[in-house]
Amino acid sequence: MATIVFCSVNKTARTTARRCLSSYSKGLACSGESPLSCTHSPLTTLLPSTRWFSRGSSVRFMSHGTAGRAGAGRTRRGALLSGAAAVTAAAAVAGFLANANHFQRAEMATKVSPISEEKEPEGEILERCRGFMSPPVTDIGELQERKGEMRTRMEMLIMQTQADFCKALEVVDGGTFKVDRWQRNEGGGGISCVMQDGKVFEKAGVNVSVVFGYLTEEAAKQMRSRGKVLKGKDGKLPFCAMGVSSVIHPKNPHIPTVHFNYRYFEIEEEDGSKQWWFGGGTDLTPVYINKEDAFHFHNTLKEACDKHHSQYYPDFKKWCDRYFYIQHRGETRGIGGIFFDDLDSPSQEEAFSFVKSCARTVVPCYLPIVYKHLNDSFTEEEKDWQQIRRGRYVEFNLVYDRGVKFGLATPGSRIESILMSLPLSARWEYMHKPAKGTLEAEMLEALRNPKEWV
Repeated sequence: MATIVFCSVNKTARTTARRCLSSYSKGLACSGESPLSCTHSPLTTLLPSTRWFSRGSSVRFMSHGTAGRAGAGRTRRGALLSGAAAVTAAAAVAGFLANANHFQRAEMATKVSPISEEKEPEGEILERCRGFMSPPVTDIGELQERKGEMRTRMEMLIMQTQADFCKALEVVDGGTFKVDRWQRNEGGGGISCVMQDGKVFEKAGVNVSVVFGYLTEEAAKQMRSRGKVLKGKDGKLPFCAMGVSSVIHPKNPHIPTVHFNYRYFEIEEEDGSKQWWFGGGTDLTPVYINKEDAFHFHNTLKEACDKHHSQYYPDFKKWCDRYFYIQHRGETRGIGGIFFDDLDSPSQEEAFSFVKSCARTVVPCYLPIVYKHLNDSFTEEEKDWQQIRRGRYVEFNLVYDRGVKFGLATPGSRIESILMSLPLSARWEYMHKPAKGTLEAEMLEALRNPKEWV
């Protein structure tokens, strides 16, 4: 796979990307001259129905500089790092209100508006698997035998999501993901794709897991606390859980951290009946507020939600703000996105269609923001603030994140993959408080008082 080294050809690469995406949006063919060509680039393996830029958004492949940031009058200590140096330089939530239900369920509308949802790719399972980062966790022969079942369709979706996102990030960074397959003795396994110390990304991880076996009493108790009444046979609850999750920690403090997770859970009860539900979401954690970026990110998610119901985005946006809340700090982890869980209505097909729409936004909601800020200059002080914000990220994941809790409570879980979301470096300063009127104080205010970005 050809790569681009942005420290020397960043402007050319971004110009090519802009040309390709412009042609792509008009339905035209590109020349195919570069790794960003419409024919081969992972940036353009998106579905034709997906747009890179939200309507009304001013987010573009902009020339580098200080777009969206304060200019005159802003003073910083330390020397500026610019150009190539800037690129290569270094669940349960206790945050719900006390008088609110600890968890809630994603209630789908009983009537879903007709949408022109593109059908899943046709053809043999084997042919589709050739484009993945690795063969699926489940044996391909088994997937072919039950290709109509939801477990197979979801596994194919999460494998495709992993491949699309990893390949898009490789084009940006010029690096290569390490593909690490692992097996779980109790049943199933996963594929962890990790890139460390790249030119753009300090740590980028995209993990797929497909596990099955029996729920532990602790895990079953967590499910019951959310209103799930589960009746096992002889104390055993056979289950299957699968999902794709990713956390990206860029080097440049003006490129936000992003996280997404989409998952499916299935449990067989004593009488042989099955309970199933979906969950997931995508959220953004910037170090500094950029309103253009926030609008683009949230509007991309909103358009995906609106294809299914106009209330999904506002509901799931609020849920996201509540879920990613660091109670002991009194602030959210980032500027949110969407989050939902226990999605089991009105039908399995319609719930899966919604999850599929959301999963297909992970590249177009994030990559334009990355390209926009590739060459933004930053100071040592801004880098320190990024490290402090990463410390908050660590605090949330280890104290509150339900996925981490479930993973650590599940026998045979792979700790390296569960803790993949943690950054390589972070910082904790005693009694740190941003000065009034600074961009850091502006960021903190937005975290303490979540805003509507769309």
